[in-house]
Formats: sequence, C-alpha cells, structure tokens
Amino acid sequence: MADFTHLLRPKSFDEIIGQEHLSAKSAPLRVLCEKNMLGHSFFFGPSGCGKTSIARIIAKVMDMPFYEFNATSIKIEELRKIFEQYKNALQKPLIFIDEVHRLAKNQQEVLLPVMESNSVLIIGASTENPFFSLTSAIRSRSMLFELCYISNEALKELLHRALSCTSLVCDEDAAEYLVASSGGDARSMLKLLEFASNIDSHITLNLLKSLRPNALSAGSSEAGVHYDLTSAMIKSIRGSDMDAAIYYLARLIEGGESADFIARRLVILASEDIGNANPQALTLATSAMTSVAKIGYPEARIILAQCVIYLASSPKSNSAYLAINDAISAIKSGVMLDIPKNITQRNEGYLYPHDFGGYVKQKYLSKPLNLVKLKDIGYEKKIKEWLRNISDFS
Repeated sequence: MADFTHLLRPKSFDEIIGQEHLSAKSAPLRVLCEKNMLGHSFFFGPSGCGKTSIARIIAKVMDMPFYEFNATSIKIEELRKIFEQYKNALQKPLIFIDEVHRLAKNQQEVLLPVMESNSVLIIGASTENPFFSLTSAIRSRSMLFELCYISNEALKELLHRALSCTSLVCDEDAAEYLVASSGGDARSMLKLLEFASNIDSHITLNLLKSLRPNALSAGSSEAGVHYDLTSAMIKSIRGSDMDAAIYYLARLIEGGESADFIARRLVILASEDIGNANPQALTLATSAMTSVAKIGYPEARIILAQCVIYLASSPKSNSAYLAINDAISAIKSGVMLDIPKNITQRNEGYLYPHDFGGYVKQKYLSKPLNLVKLKDIGYEKKIKEWLRNISDFS
C-alpha cells in the first residue's frame, strides 16, 4: 500500500493544513519566503505538525539546495564541508537541523559565523521551545515560529485526501477514530491508516483498535505541552469548571506527569486562588500532597481527582496573593515605616488584647496602609464581617 506520509507531504504553502498562521498568503513567514528575504528561523511544536515539510517548502520556494540533519547525530565536519562548498557560491543552501534543542554549545558556535555572514540559511526544528536551549548569540540572529497541534477538522481534510488517493473503504466510525485517536499528529494518523491498509483494504474500527488500542495523548513530557496542560488545569480550577479540570488532570497523568508535581501545583493554587474564601482548601491540598507522595500511582490519581474537584468547586479569592504582592512592592518602592514603640520588645504602652476581651484598638503601623482587601466571598466574607464588628475595618 501507499506510503501516505510521503504521498501527502505538502509541496507548497497552499497544501499545508492546520498551520494557517504560517501558510496563509498574508502570513509573515510565507511573505518573507516568497520575497526571498527569510532569515535564519527556528520552528517548534508537537510531533507530526509539519515542521520538516515547511522547511522543505521554504527551500523549494527560495530555490535553495536542501540539507537535512538531526542534532542527535550531526557531525561538525559534515557541516563544515557544506559551508566550504558554498563559501563563494552564488547560491546558498538551506541547512535544516531537526531536534535543534539537542545541539551542544560547541556545535551552536560552529553555526555562528555562517549565520552572521548569511552564506547559508539555518532552519531548526524542535518539539521543545529552543529559546531555552539556544545561546543568546543564536537567538539574536534568528526568528522563532510556533506550530500548533493540527485540529480535528484539518485532520479530517487530510484523511479525505488520503482516502481519495486509494481504493480503500473506510467505515465512518473508523474514520472518526483515525482522527480522534491521533492527538493532533498528522503523521500518526497517516501511519495508522497505512498499517491498517497493509492488513485489509476495508478499514474498520476493530482493525484500527487492534493496532492502536488507546488514543494517543499529547502527553506532558515535552516542555511546551507540560506547561500548557498544567496551565489549562490550573485555569480550569480557578474558573470553577470541574469537568475541564478533571480532563486536564487526566491528560497530565496519562502523559506521565509526576503526582508530586501535580500535588504541589494544587497546594499553591489552594492558597493563591481560594485562600480564606475556604481555608480548608489549603489543608486538603496539603493532605493530598502528603498522601500521593506516600502512595504513588495508580491510586494517587483518585486522591488528586478528589482534590481537584474540591478546589474547583470552592469559592475563590486571591486577596492573600494580592496583599503580599502589594506589601512587597511597597517595601521595594521604599515604604519603610518605623515600628510603633508599643509593639516593639520594649512594650511601651502596649495593650494586651486578651485583657480587653480579645480586641483593643491601638497603633500597629506608624502610617496607615490598605494592603489587605477582603472579598465578600465564602468564609472570607465572615472574616470581613467579624473585623467590621470589632473595629472600624472596611
């Protein structure tokens, strides 16, 4: 059967699917490329989203010889031979380096002279944001473009193209599974179709599931996905959407994320986003962190799920977060107040609150500050009411 990955690899910007921000006629990358003015560039994004294909299209549009390397096996001497070959040539080559985040510092230094002289065009690709692994000298000479997971709609279009090239018969539920189980990875979808077609020309759901029993997860091992999933979970809890929060928790777990890491993030959220609106949230999150550290997976997933649901359904207040930030900001801005004598160690004129039924008005700051702004939410509302009752607090 056909090699769908090779057969359907886009050969022009117009054939690219799912990356319209790079391939549309008005997209900066395409405009620069068609004007033959594209500089050294680095692409980052998930597997199977088209990084290599775009690099090849750039070489074709700009009429440049294309050399492909992988940073895990690249040899400096091979690069130097190409650099020397095109040293005084009228035409410069495009050097494409996959897994560019794995380049050692000395390998990056070899690229600097040719990047500076523009005698070659360097394009790198990575599943991780190379900003953190490339030297500042490399970054300052290049542009960074992010690619996204391919949407299900775009994958459906690609699948339609693949099926139209063959005499394969694909059941509707099988087609849905091909798309839904591929996790935004076009290569993965086409490879599953290819393997299935080598077994039978009639593609059924059972056949596909015999080859891929479970849907692929974007995982969380890659840095960008790791932070995106974590951010999505935290924002869903903050937004009180339990279903979304549990979904992203499951994505993190299935992606191999550490239970300890997830629990630590939940403890931080309990204080930052819930705080005194529900003080029990911090207690429960801390208990969950202790529990998962002792128990581990798979049972830790249940503890994390209980914690996520509780935090998502709790009233929210960030007053503690805002208060400490404002206090630190004030100190950094030079607000250094003298401590009133009545609350120093000398106790000059100090009034012991317990002698007055638990509260007595006295000076605690030499100058009034309004740092803590309690909200009318959950238990924090009760705290605010109690303070208002015993003092002039507002």
